[in-house]
Amino acid sequence: MPRHTLLNGKIHRATVTHCELHYEGSCAIDENLLDASGIREFEQIYIWNINNGERFTTYAIKGERGSGMISVNGSAARRASKGDLVIIAAFVQLDADEIASHKPQLVFVDENNRQIELRSHIPTQEM
Repeated sequence: MPRHTLLNGKIHRATVTHCELHYEGSCAIDENLLDASGIREFEQIYIWNINNGERFTTYAIKGERGSGMISVNGSAARRASKGDLVIIAAFVQLDADEIASHKPQLVFVDENNRQIELRSHIPTQEM
């Protein structure tokens, strides 16, 4: 049976707080945001940089809880700058019979990376 890849967790329009070229590669994310989005430590994540269009893959590590930290580390630090807006996403593989009950965790943050909204749907885009 074919499996389908669906969005599982997203942190929308987070602000990069650190870029650490010589830190062990990954992306450190405030633990509050990891919990809210359902993204797990060491899980593969995709980062899409709104400011420069860069799209890259890395993995999540824990950032200090309550800090608002979004630290792009290692070689990925060359793809972002402090202050850039990014979307961080994780995906899950589901069987067709699991899709109807799947609810992604979509976290929306303010300019300090504090959660302001949590929902499981994206409104239909209109013309």
